[in-house]
Amino acid sequence: MPMSPAPLDELPIRILTPEDVTVCADLSEDRGWPREEHKWNLLLTAGTGYGIDDPGGKGLAAASVVTSYGPGLAAIGMVLVAERYARRGVGRRMMQHVIAGAGDTPLTLHATPNGQPLYEQLGFVETGRAEMLRGHFTAAEPAPEVSTRAATAEDLQTILRLDSEVFGLDRTHMLTRLPAFADHLRVAEEGGEITGYAAAWPNMDTHVIGPLIARDTATAQALVAALAAATDRPLRTDIDVRHEALVSWLKANGLAPVAFNAVMVRSVPDLPGDWRRRFAPLSVAAG
Repeated sequence: MPMSPAPLDELPIRILTPEDVTVCADLSEDRGWPREEHKWNLLLTAGTGYGIDDPGGKGLAAASVVTSYGPGLAAIGMVLVAERYARRGVGRRMMQHVIAGAGDTPLTLHATPNGQPLYEQLGFVETGRAEMLRGHFTAAEPAPEVSTRAATAEDLQTILRLDSEVFGLDRTHMLTRLPAFADHLRVAEEGGEITGYAAAWPNMDTHVIGPLIARDTATAQALVAALAAATDRPLRTDIDVRHEALVSWLKANGLAPVAFNAVMVRSVPDLPGDWRRRFAPLSVAAG
């Protein structure tokens, strides 16, 4: 007589590796998300993935990824539960496992409206909002004349210092992967000083703009315009809604609103760093 499968709340949670990219992408597709293999590969390489194998042998029942930035912060992303296991407590169990593993480390995540109530129950509070925008960039409203150029290997240390100052924590282990991960990486410059940087990385049929770090709105606009000029794909980006001028300019240039996500934190009152110069995350899954 065959053994009955273990109850969902007893299924082991295991560490995912880059070899799990395909089953992670299958899980994304199961929930109606894009497959995003390129992003999954980055997250499973630079962060720690957690998964629950489907007891029926159909890939993953659930997954999540945690990207650590030392004791100061860890970002949770890609919290997904297969449709066939939805609303059965699997997502809550995955989150509880991640929270327990983080110990005293503050946590952050971008929450969809569907996910936000669960995260609030688990101690997360909303500290901001990001608006996802998508579309072909038209350049109908030109960017200010701020000098930008393609980043070089010699720029990396300066980018890392600037990013650490603005993000508030060291993201070296993530950003050193950007030159290979992104199709385009640019810096803004004035008087020989780098005043911002941004990347455009491929995600399905779009190029995602992120990170977007800049001294001011004009610099951010110039970086976006330069990246847009280098691709025929639609752009996608997630802009902190406090940057109203940049959001309005992007909409005037062909990008349309897709969704809002709540930026949430746990065990810390707010995100570190300087939000005034932090316009968009690398990814909502990684901060």
